[in-house]
Amino acid sequence: MEEELLTGGSSKGVISQAWTRVSQWYQSLVDKTVPWQKSRWLAAVLLILVFLARVLLAQGWYIVTYALGIYHLNLFIAFLTPKIDPAMDFDAEDNGPELPTRANEEFRPFIRRLPEFKFWYSVTKSTLIGLVCTFFECFNIPVFWPILVMYFITLFCITMKRQIRHMIKYRYLPFTHSKPKYQGHEETAAKVSSK
Repeated sequence: MEEELLTGGSSKGVISQAWTRVSQWYQSLVDKTVPWQKSRWLAAVLLILVFLARVLLAQGWYIVTYALGIYHLNLFIAFLTPKIDPAMDFDAEDNGPELPTRANEEFRPFIRRLPEFKFWYSVTKSTLIGLVCTFFECFNIPVFWPILVMYFITLFCITMKRQIRHMIKYRYLPFTHSKPKYQGHEETAAKVSSK
């Protein structure tokens, strides 16, 4: 009986070690893709096009496509939204947002609720899951697809309108490329002395 416990425990240890190795290999593979932003997104767009081609050629799985579109829309909204919502971050003195709103205030980079890498990773993973679902007939639920398309377009417009209003109200842009460069006191003094 002790031998059975020992062999059972060792097989669990072997499986656990193998799973740990596979997960470490997978994580190192994913980590290697971090610097290749354009290539990652190109691969994700190609994967989405393969998914759409599969749905169009098979003439089915519209509900899977709709669910995938809603999920991607939620990811995109999280990508455009700041990590700390300015609507909830009020200063006690003037009841306004603490984020800098003028050019002479301190630079604070836009920090996203959903970082770019996690956005790409979630889009890629969900598209792969959706593609796998298109190979199972149980997910091919018959629906009138034009209604789903119209509902998605309506939902997209309402959601983006709300997001754009939020961006205008709190004066932030989710697409900044680098920190602005200011002239230092030394540079200003050098220009004045050279004149």
